[in-house]
Amino acid sequence: MKFLGIIPARYASSRFPGKPLIDIEGKTMIQRVYEQVKKSTRLNEVVVATDNQRIADNVLSFGGKIVMTATHHQSGTDRCAEVTAQMPGYDIAINIQGDEPFINPAQIDLLANCFEDPDTQIATLVKEITLEEELFNVNIPKVVRNSKAEAIYFSRQTIPFLRGVEKEQWLQKQTFYKHIGIYAYQVDTLKTLTQLPISILEEAEALEQLRWLENGYAIKTAITNHETVAVDTREDLDKILKLFFNK
Repeated sequence: MKFLGIIPARYASSRFPGKPLIDIEGKTMIQRVYEQVKKSTRLNEVVVATDNQRIADNVLSFGGKIVMTATHHQSGTDRCAEVTAQMPGYDIAINIQGDEPFINPAQIDLLANCFEDPDTQIATLVKEITLEEELFNVNIPKVVRNSKAEAIYFSRQTIPFLRGVEKEQWLQKQTFYKHIGIYAYQVDTLKTLTQLPISILEEAEALEQLRWLENGYAIKTAITNHETVAVDTREDLDKILKLFFNK
């Protein structure tokens, strides 16, 4: 089984334009992501998927590999599908966020392990929530799972709802999980996902993975103990510098 790691990277961003090229202690963010991903023991190849020449030039400058993709893609999933069409011969594509410069490569390996079950079509990671401010933060998607470790539903609201329990006690009464936004797909499944129309639940919650659930696809989940730190704003960058470089 051959695994392809794909890091979608676009220059345009309403909250943080040029984000992949920001400097983080002497290296661009996309370089730091790429170098971390290359440490995975399961990936046969790693590429950056972009429609921007400045990003492509930067990746090539540090010895990375790139695939130029179309400008019209609405999501990283669509961009990944184009990459697999340009690079045949892989069984599994792993979609890795390009804004997590210190992603732990063990998370990628954990995700790849989900495909030891031949029935796995799509896989993603979850992490137990331990902080109340995360539990009730609508910007952090939550997920509930079934007995086969498959996702039942994703929501920006806190799920499951604990009836008759004060919210201050929820973490003591129930195990809650947040979604970690890294996906892996069988390549054939990935192609069909991009052909599905936007679904009602996806539109309601603004969560793409709900489209897949609504269309009957199973999403296998694995529990990670590693925290992810994404850079969505300049304030997030300041947090990264303090956390990893004591700046």
